[in-house]
Amino acid sequence: MESIINYFETIPSLHRSLILVGGLTFFWFLESGVPLFKFKYIKWKHALPNLFFTFTTIIINFALAFLLIGVADWVKANNFGIINWLPEMPLWLYAFIGVLFLDFFGAYLAHYVEHKVKPLWMVHLVHHTDHKVDTTTANRHHPIESLIRFGFTLLGVFVVGTPIALVMLYQAMSLIFTQFTHANIRLPKGLDKALSYFIISPDMHKTHHHYRLPYTDSNYGNIFSIWDRIFGTYMYLDREKLVYGVDVFPDEVKNSDIKHLLKQPFLPYEKATLSTNLED
Repeated sequence: MESIINYFETIPSLHRSLILVGGLTFFWFLESGVPLFKFKYIKWKHALPNLFFTFTTIIINFALAFLLIGVADWVKANNFGIINWLPEMPLWLYAFIGVLFLDFFGAYLAHYVEHKVKPLWMVHLVHHTDHKVDTTTANRHHPIESLIRFGFTLLGVFVVGTPIALVMLYQAMSLIFTQFTHANIRLPKGLDKALSYFIISPDMHKTHHHYRLPYTDSNYGNIFSIWDRIFGTYMYLDREKLVYGVDVFPDEVKNSDIKHLLKQPFLPYEKATLSTNLED
Protein backbone atom coordinates (compact mmCIF):
# COMPACT_ATOMS: atom_id res chain seq x y z
CA MET A 1 0.00 0.00 0.00
CA GLU A 2 2.87 2.33 0.79
CA SER A 3 4.27 1.96 -2.73
CA ILE A 4 0.86 2.85 -4.21
CA ILE A 5 0.66 5.97 -2.06
CA ASN A 6 4.20 6.97 -3.00
CA TYR A 7 3.39 6.51 -6.69
CA PHE A 8 0.29 8.70 -6.61
CA GLU A 9 2.09 11.36 -4.56
CA THR A 10 4.27 12.14 -7.57
CA ILE A 11 2.24 10.65 -10.44
CA PRO A 12 3.42 12.18 -13.75
CA SER A 13 0.90 14.04 -15.89
CA LEU A 14 1.62 11.57 -18.69
CA HIS A 15 0.49 8.68 -16.50
CA ARG A 16 -2.73 10.50 -15.62
CA SER A 17 -3.37 11.02 -19.32
CA LEU A 18 -2.72 7.33 -19.98
CA ILE A 19 -5.30 6.38 -17.35
CA LEU A 20 -7.87 8.54 -19.15
CA VAL A 21 -7.05 7.29 -22.65
CA GLY A 22 -6.50 3.71 -21.55
CA GLY A 23 -9.83 3.56 -19.75
CA LEU A 24 -11.72 5.05 -22.67
CA THR A 25 -10.04 2.66 -25.10
CA PHE A 26 -10.68 -0.42 -22.95
CA PHE A 27 -14.38 0.29 -22.38
CA TRP A 28 -14.84 1.47 -26.00
CA PHE A 29 -13.86 -2.00 -27.24
CA LEU A 30 -15.66 -3.80 -24.41
CA GLU A 31 -18.89 -2.08 -25.44
CA SER A 32 -18.57 -3.67 -28.86
CA GLY A 33 -18.26 -7.14 -27.34
CA VAL A 34 -20.97 -7.08 -24.67
CA PRO A 35 -23.27 -4.11 -25.44
CA LEU A 36 -26.23 -3.31 -23.23
CA PHE A 37 -28.03 -1.66 -26.16
CA LYS A 38 -27.26 -2.09 -29.84
CA PHE A 39 -27.31 1.59 -30.70
CA LYS A 40 -27.87 2.56 -34.32
CA TYR A 41 -25.25 5.25 -34.44
CA ILE A 42 -21.88 6.13 -35.88
CA LYS A 43 -19.88 5.69 -32.73
CA TRP A 44 -17.01 8.07 -33.46
CA LYS A 45 -19.44 10.79 -34.57
CA HIS A 46 -21.46 10.42 -31.37
CA ALA A 47 -18.22 10.64 -29.39
CA LEU A 48 -17.09 13.97 -30.85
CA PRO A 49 -19.10 16.36 -28.59
CA ASN A 50 -18.41 14.14 -25.58
CA LEU A 51 -14.67 14.16 -26.25
CA PHE A 52 -14.78 17.93 -26.75
CA PHE A 53 -16.20 18.33 -23.23
CA THR A 54 -13.71 15.79 -21.91
CA PHE A 55 -10.96 18.02 -23.30
CA THR A 56 -12.38 21.17 -21.68
CA THR A 57 -12.61 19.31 -18.37
CA ILE A 58 -8.96 18.30 -18.64
CA ILE A 59 -7.90 21.88 -19.34
CA ILE A 60 -9.83 23.23 -16.34
CA ASN A 61 -8.55 20.54 -13.97
CA PHE A 62 -4.94 21.02 -15.04
CA ALA A 63 -5.21 24.81 -14.91
CA LEU A 64 -6.53 24.70 -11.34
CA ALA A 65 -4.42 21.79 -10.09
CA PHE A 66 -2.20 24.19 -8.12
CA LEU A 67 -5.19 24.89 -5.84
CA LEU A 68 -5.62 21.19 -5.06
CA ILE A 69 -1.92 20.83 -4.37
CA GLY A 70 -1.90 23.94 -2.18
CA VAL A 71 -4.88 22.86 -0.06
CA ALA A 72 -3.64 19.26 0.21
CA ASP A 73 -0.23 20.45 1.38
CA TRP A 74 -1.82 22.85 3.88
CA VAL A 75 -4.08 20.25 5.54
CA LYS A 76 -1.13 17.86 5.78
CA ALA A 77 1.18 20.48 7.30
CA ASN A 78 -1.48 21.61 9.79
CA ASN A 79 -2.85 18.15 10.58
CA PHE A 80 -6.29 19.43 9.60
CA GLY A 81 -9.31 17.44 8.46
CA ILE A 82 -11.45 14.45 9.37
CA ILE A 83 -8.95 11.68 8.66
CA ASN A 84 -6.21 13.53 10.53
CA TRP A 85 -8.35 13.75 13.65
CA LEU A 86 -9.08 10.03 13.73
CA PRO A 87 -7.01 7.60 15.86
CA GLU A 88 -3.92 6.11 14.25
CA MET A 89 -4.81 3.34 11.80
CA PRO A 90 -3.24 1.10 9.16
CA LEU A 91 -2.28 2.87 5.94
CA TRP A 92 -4.78 0.91 3.84
CA LEU A 93 -7.64 1.98 6.11
CA TYR A 94 -6.42 5.59 6.12
CA ALA A 95 -6.41 5.56 2.31
CA PHE A 96 -9.82 3.88 2.08
CA ILE A 97 -11.49 6.39 4.43
CA GLY A 98 -9.87 9.30 2.62
CA VAL A 99 -11.08 8.16 -0.80
CA LEU A 100 -14.51 7.25 0.61
CA PHE A 101 -15.10 10.76 1.95
CA LEU A 102 -13.60 12.48 -1.09
CA ASP A 103 -16.14 10.49 -3.11
CA PHE A 104 -18.89 11.96 -0.94
CA PHE A 105 -17.85 15.59 -1.43
CA GLY A 106 -16.45 15.46 -4.95
CA ALA A 107 -19.10 13.19 -6.46
CA TYR A 108 -22.22 12.48 -4.40
CA LEU A 109 -22.71 15.89 -2.77
CA ALA A 110 -21.76 17.83 -5.90
CA HIS A 111 -24.11 15.73 -8.01
CA TYR A 112 -26.97 15.97 -5.51
CA VAL A 113 -26.69 19.77 -5.30
CA GLU A 114 -26.60 20.06 -9.08
CA HIS A 115 -29.95 18.29 -9.28
CA LYS A 116 -31.57 20.36 -6.53
CA VAL A 117 -30.43 23.89 -7.44
CA LYS A 118 -32.11 25.04 -10.67
CA PRO A 119 -29.23 27.07 -12.22
CA LEU A 120 -26.81 24.22 -11.50
CA TRP A 121 -29.28 21.68 -12.91
CA MET A 122 -29.41 23.67 -16.15
CA VAL A 123 -25.63 23.38 -16.39
CA HIS A 124 -25.66 19.68 -15.49
CA LEU A 125 -28.31 19.01 -18.16
CA VAL A 126 -25.57 18.87 -20.79
CA HIS A 127 -24.46 15.59 -19.26
CA HIS A 128 -27.99 14.18 -19.23
CA THR A 129 -29.01 15.12 -22.75
CA ASP A 130 -26.94 12.35 -24.32
CA HIS A 131 -29.39 9.95 -25.96
CA LYS A 132 -26.81 7.18 -26.45
CA VAL A 133 -25.05 6.76 -23.13
CA ASP A 134 -21.69 5.07 -23.51
CA THR A 135 -18.22 5.39 -21.99
CA THR A 136 -17.59 8.70 -23.80
CA THR A 137 -20.57 10.18 -21.91
CA ALA A 138 -18.57 9.92 -18.69
CA ASN A 139 -16.90 13.32 -18.98
CA ARG A 140 -19.55 15.12 -21.01
CA HIS A 141 -19.66 18.10 -18.67
CA HIS A 142 -20.19 21.73 -19.57
CA PRO A 143 -17.10 23.81 -18.65
CA ILE A 144 -19.13 25.56 -15.94
CA GLU A 145 -19.92 22.19 -14.40
CA SER A 146 -16.24 21.24 -14.49
CA LEU A 147 -15.58 24.33 -12.37
CA ILE A 148 -18.40 23.41 -9.98
CA ARG A 149 -17.16 19.85 -9.59
CA PHE A 150 -13.63 21.10 -9.01
CA GLY A 151 -14.91 23.40 -6.27
CA PHE A 152 -16.63 20.52 -4.46
CA THR A 153 -13.49 18.39 -4.74
CA LEU A 154 -11.45 21.25 -3.29
CA LEU A 155 -13.94 21.49 -0.41
CA GLY A 156 -13.57 17.75 0.12
CA VAL A 157 -9.79 17.93 0.29
CA PHE A 158 -10.07 20.69 2.90
CA VAL A 159 -12.74 19.06 5.08
CA VAL A 160 -11.45 15.50 4.82
CA GLY A 161 -7.81 16.53 5.15
CA THR A 162 -6.41 14.36 2.39
CA PRO A 163 -2.78 14.65 1.26
CA ILE A 164 -2.10 14.99 -2.46
CA ALA A 165 -1.36 11.26 -2.86
CA LEU A 166 -4.94 10.38 -1.85
CA VAL A 167 -6.32 13.18 -4.01
CA MET A 168 -4.55 11.77 -7.07
CA LEU A 169 -5.61 8.21 -6.15
CA TYR A 170 -9.21 9.35 -5.78
CA GLN A 171 -9.19 11.19 -9.10
CA ALA A 172 -7.75 8.16 -10.92
CA MET A 173 -10.36 5.85 -9.38
CA SER A 174 -13.14 8.36 -10.07
CA LEU A 175 -12.14 8.55 -13.72
CA ILE A 176 -12.11 4.78 -14.24
CA PHE A 177 -15.37 4.30 -12.35
CA THR A 178 -17.26 6.94 -14.32
CA GLN A 179 -16.06 5.37 -17.58
CA PHE A 180 -17.13 1.96 -16.28
CA THR A 181 -20.58 3.02 -15.08
CA HIS A 182 -21.41 4.90 -18.27
CA ALA A 183 -20.06 2.24 -20.59
CA ASN A 184 -22.68 0.57 -22.77
CA ILE A 185 -21.96 -2.87 -21.33
CA ARG A 186 -24.20 -5.69 -20.17
CA LEU A 187 -23.13 -7.41 -16.98
CA PRO A 188 -25.11 -10.41 -15.71
CA LYS A 189 -27.99 -8.94 -13.71
CA GLY A 190 -27.08 -10.86 -10.58
CA LEU A 191 -23.48 -9.64 -10.69
CA ASP A 192 -24.54 -6.05 -11.36
CA LYS A 193 -26.99 -6.16 -8.45
CA ALA A 194 -24.37 -7.65 -6.12
CA LEU A 195 -21.81 -5.00 -7.07
CA SER A 196 -24.37 -2.24 -6.41
CA TYR A 197 -24.33 -3.03 -2.68
CA PHE A 198 -20.73 -1.85 -2.52
CA ILE A 199 -19.89 0.22 -5.60
CA ILE A 200 -21.82 2.05 -8.29
CA SER A 201 -22.61 -0.57 -10.93
CA PRO A 202 -23.40 0.18 -14.60
CA ASP A 203 -27.12 -0.58 -14.25
CA MET A 204 -27.35 1.42 -11.03
CA HIS A 205 -25.93 4.54 -12.63
CA LYS A 206 -27.86 4.17 -15.85
CA THR A 207 -31.09 4.33 -13.85
CA HIS A 208 -29.96 7.89 -13.12
CA HIS A 209 -29.84 8.55 -16.87
CA HIS A 210 -33.48 7.58 -17.45
CA TYR A 211 -35.21 10.51 -19.13
CA ARG A 212 -37.91 11.07 -16.51
CA LEU A 213 -38.32 11.66 -12.80
CA PRO A 214 -38.11 10.22 -10.22
CA TYR A 215 -35.28 8.10 -11.64
CA THR A 216 -33.27 11.12 -12.81
CA ASP A 217 -33.06 12.24 -9.18
CA SER A 218 -31.48 9.06 -7.84
CA ASN A 219 -28.19 7.16 -7.68
CA TYR A 220 -25.88 10.17 -7.47
CA GLY A 221 -22.73 8.31 -6.43
CA ASN A 222 -19.65 7.69 -8.53
CA ILE A 223 -17.45 5.12 -6.78
CA PHE A 224 -19.19 3.91 -3.61
CA SER A 225 -22.91 3.16 -3.37
CA ILE A 226 -22.99 3.64 0.41
CA TRP A 227 -23.89 7.32 0.11
CA ASP A 228 -27.03 6.69 -1.96
CA ARG A 229 -28.10 3.94 0.43
CA ILE A 230 -27.45 6.01 3.56
CA PHE A 231 -29.29 9.08 2.27
CA GLY A 232 -32.17 7.21 0.63
CA THR A 233 -31.43 8.23 -2.95
CA TYR A 234 -31.00 4.70 -4.30
CA MET A 235 -33.55 3.57 -6.90
CA TYR A 236 -33.80 0.55 -9.17
CA LEU A 237 -35.19 0.45 -12.70
CA ASP A 238 -35.03 -2.61 -14.89
CA ARG A 239 -32.51 -1.87 -17.61
CA GLU A 240 -34.90 -2.98 -20.35
CA LYS A 241 -37.07 0.03 -19.45
CA LEU A 242 -34.29 2.59 -19.73
CA VAL A 243 -34.74 5.56 -22.05
CA TYR A 244 -31.86 8.01 -22.15
CA GLY A 245 -32.04 11.79 -22.43
CA VAL A 246 -34.14 14.44 -20.69
CA ASP A 247 -37.83 14.94 -21.40
CA VAL A 248 -37.55 18.74 -21.46
CA PHE A 249 -34.74 18.73 -24.06
CA PRO A 250 -35.88 15.94 -26.40
CA ASP A 251 -34.18 17.03 -29.64
CA GLU A 252 -31.38 14.52 -30.23
CA VAL A 253 -29.92 16.47 -33.13
CA LYS A 254 -29.50 19.63 -31.04
CA ASN A 255 -28.21 17.56 -28.13
CA SER A 256 -25.40 16.30 -30.34
CA ASP A 257 -24.27 19.77 -31.43
CA ILE A 258 -21.40 21.32 -29.49
CA LYS A 259 -22.50 24.93 -30.06
CA HIS A 260 -26.02 24.15 -28.86
CA LEU A 261 -24.72 22.28 -25.82
CA LEU A 262 -22.52 25.20 -24.81
CA LYS A 263 -25.62 27.42 -24.84
CA GLN A 264 -27.99 24.84 -23.34
CA PRO A 265 -27.66 25.96 -19.68
CA PHE A 266 -29.06 29.36 -20.68
CA LEU A 267 -31.98 28.12 -22.81
CA PRO A 268 -35.59 27.66 -21.67
CA TYR A 269 -37.08 24.22 -21.39
CA GLU A 270 -38.46 22.86 -24.62
CA LYS A 271 -41.97 21.45 -24.77
CA ALA A 272 -41.84 18.01 -23.20
CA THR A 273 -42.85 15.77 -26.06
CA LEU A 274 -42.22 12.09 -26.56
CA SER A 275 -40.10 11.01 -29.49
CA THR A 276 -40.63 7.64 -31.08
CA ASN A 277 -37.95 5.93 -28.99
CA LEU A 278 -39.27 7.10 -25.61
CA GLU A 279 -41.50 5.08 -23.38
CA ASP A 280 -43.05 5.42 -19.95
